[in-house]
This record gives sequence, structure tokens and C-alpha cells, in this order.
Amino acid sequence: MRRIVRVFWVILALLFLLEAWLWARLAPIVAFLVSLLPLKAIKARIAAAIEALPPAATLVVFLVPVAVLLPVKIAAVWLLHGGHWLAGIGMLIFAKLAGLGVTAFVFEITRPKLMQLAWFARLYALVMRGLDWAHTMVDPVKRRIRQYTYMLRPRNAGRFYRHLMRVRRRMQPPAPAE
Repeated sequence: MRRIVRVFWVILALLFLLEAWLWARLAPIVAFLVSLLPLKAIKARIAAAIEALPPAATLVVFLVPVAVLLPVKIAAVWLLHGGHWLAGIGMLIFAKLAGLGVTAFVFEITRPKLMQLAWFARLYALVMRGLDWAHTMVDPVKRRIRQYTYMLRPRNAGRFYRHLMRVRRRMQPPAPAE
């Protein structure tokens, strides 16, 4: 049971790290795409409007990506229900990546205001501690995977075979004593 719980926590940590990795990678891409828009006056007004908002009202800004992408997610579920698996999954992936990227971009703009809220600053610190926890859960697994991939190289195949036999012997029940 302990191993199953450990696997659950490692998978949860991997999902958390995947979200953090996507967040870090998509924010600059969305910022670049926004910078390509020729509507500098509109972008400046949006930035000024966000700057003029009180800290509590900046939280509402996060509802915009959710509201925009909700119909896309509903359409994806409709496609999945209709048996169009590839289109539905593709649309869900697009909605996830777009939502995460836009939210990361909006967070970078609103972070100074949001950090003025004491509860938000505590929540942000908790999420950062969760990210550290996820790294401590996943790093040993990553090291072990790197060791196994090293052993799978052609020049190390003999070592890998010996290791595999050692693991197999450990997994077999002990021989009955006579």
C-alpha cells in the first residue's frame, strides 16, 4: 500500500511540475504574440486599466481567459461525446495550453498588485513551497531513470542484464526451507 501511495504522490508531483513548466514556457510565447499585435493603443489602455484597478479587482482579470475558453472546452467535450476523439482531444489540449499561456501572461502583469493582498501572498508562497516539494518527490525518480537509460546503452548492456536478474531474484519468493 505504501508503494501505491508513493506512486500517487510522484504522479501528482509530476503533474504539478508539468503545469509549472508549461507556465514558464508559455508566458514568454504569449507575451511575444501579444507584442506582435499592431494595436499598441489598445494594449496600453488595457495595461493602464489593470494598473488603475485595486488589488482585489485584479483577481477578476483572471476570469477573462476562463470565460473565453469555456465555450471551446464545451465544444471539445461535445466532440468527444460525438466520437470525434482526435478533434476533441486536440481542442482540449489547445484550450489548456492557450488558457495556461494567457493566464501566465496576465499573472505577470498583475503580480505586483496581487502581492499586496496578504492572503494572496501567502497562497503564492504555499504554491512555491509545493513546487519545491514536487521537485523533491520527482528528482530521485529522474535520477533513477537517468541511471537506467545509462545502463541501456549498448556498451552497458551486460550491467543492465545483471541488474535486471538481481531485481528478478529479489521479486521471487524465498525458497522453502527443508
